[in-house]
Amino acid sequence: MNQRLSAHFTLAEMTASATASRKGIDNTPPGPMVDQLILTADRMEHVRSLLGGHPIRILSGYRSPAVNKAVGGSTNSAHMTGQAVDFVCPGFGSPAKVAAFLARNLKVYDQVIEEFGDWVHVGFGPGRRMQALTARKVKGRTVYTAGIAP
Repeated sequence: MNQRLSAHFTLAEMTASATASRKGIDNTPPGPMVDQLILTADRMEHVRSLLGGHPIRILSGYRSPAVNKAVGGSTNSAHMTGQAVDFVCPGFGSPAKVAAFLARNLKVYDQVIEEFGDWVHVGFGPGRRMQALTARKVKGRTVYTAGIAP
């Protein structure tokens, strides 16, 4: 699991899950998924470069279907295909600052979401919707609004 996928990201980072550890769920990606994770790690190298080379801490990358269900993820989550990463980059700034910057400067993406004021989700799925969103909990439900809230 210490396999290096790119200059700054390892397979262990891209598959780490506190929920999986806590609940004893295997989050090992199937062999072919590693190739996708290499592509995603390469895209995250570009994100890191855009953010001035500041270190990125990955909170969630690949999620097995069982892990995705345990965290309450979308049934069509790009995390399950290895095409999404939730992360923070404190050296660059707050999640809102990072998300707003990426929404303006990342040339190709599916979604950039500032989530709950706590992290940034970036998806590189095939949709290439170029969606910039903000996620907040409202009465216990996640509500997405267009744009990145300051």
